[in-house]
Amino acid sequence: MEAILKSTLGVTRAKAIGRGGGGCISEGQTYETNKGKYFVKVNHKSEAMRMFEGEAASLDAILATNIVKVPKPEKVIKDDKDGGAILIMEHVDMSGLRKYQAQLGEQLARLHLHNEDLGSRLSQEGSRVGDAEAGAKYVPKFGFHCTTCCGYLPQNNEWTDTWVEFYARHRLKLQLDLVERDYGDREARELWPQLERNLPGFFKDIEVKPALLHGDLWGGNVAETDTGPVIFDPASHYGHSEFDLAIAGMFGGFNNAFYSAYHKMIPKAPGFETRSELYKLFHYLNHWNHFGSGYRTSSLSIMRRLAESP
Repeated sequence: MEAILKSTLGVTRAKAIGRGGGGCISEGQTYETNKGKYFVKVNHKSEAMRMFEGEAASLDAILATNIVKVPKPEKVIKDDKDGGAILIMEHVDMSGLRKYQAQLGEQLARLHLHNEDLGSRLSQEGSRVGDAEAGAKYVPKFGFHCTTCCGYLPQNNEWTDTWVEFYARHRLKLQLDLVERDYGDREARELWPQLERNLPGFFKDIEVKPALLHGDLWGGNVAETDTGPVIFDPASHYGHSEFDLAIAGMFGGFNNAFYSAYHKMIPKAPGFETRSELYKLFHYLNHWNHFGSGYRTSSLSIMRRLAESP
C-alpha cells in the first residue's frame, strides 16, 4: 500500500499508523505521509470500484454545499492485485458524537434545505446561482448523477420526476427483487402490490422537494472533531429529507438535542410517523439482503401495517 500511495499521491513517505477501521463492508487504515495524513479504504469485491466511486461522488456533493464536515476524497483507484478498489481520502481526527448533537441536527437540516434554497435563488437571479458555490448546482429531479451503494449493493439513481415513483421503483422494488431472487419469500411478494397502491396516500398532504441526502445516516457514520460534527460513508441521492431520519432512529446514536435542532428548521409534516416506517422499510430490506433473514420479521411487519393503511 505504501508504494501505491507514493505513486498516486506523489508523496515520498507513507507509513500506516493507528488502528484500522472502515466499517462493516470495507477495511480502512490511516497513513502518515510527508504531505499529511490520509485515510485509505480497501474493498476486495469486484464491485468495489463502483462502490467507492459512488462514495467519493457523494462526499464531493456534500462537500460542495459547505454546510457539514465530511472527509475530502482524493482518489479512487483499482486494486490490480485482486480486482478490488482503493479509496483515498482526507484523514479526520474524530471521536464519538456527543457534544455536537444539536449542531449536527441544524447542519443536517441546512443540508436538506440547500437544494431548495438554490432553486429559489435560481428563479430570482438566473443561471448564475450555484456557480460560485464550489460546484453546487440546483437539482430539480430525484436521483443522483452516478450509482451509489448502500452497503455493497448498488442503487439505481436514475433521474425521476416524482419522489413516489423514485422511491417505489428504485428503492423498495429493487430491494424486493433481490429478496425474491435470493429467498423467494411468498409473503413479501404478495404484500408488495398492496403496499405499492397505498404509496401515494402517504404523501397526499405534502410536497416533496429534492434534497441532497447522506443516504445512510446511522450512528456509525457520524462523529465529531474538536470543532464540530462530521459525517462520512454516504450513499447520497436527491430525495425526501425525511428519508435520512429513518435509519438515524433505527439504531440509536442521536439524542433529543439532534432532533430538536433539526425539526426547529424542518418541522414534522402531516404523516411523518407513517412515512418514517416507510423509509425504515428500505433499510430493513437492505439489511435482509446484506445480512440474511434475521431482518425478515421487521421487514414484513412494516409491510403488513403499510399495506393495510387506507
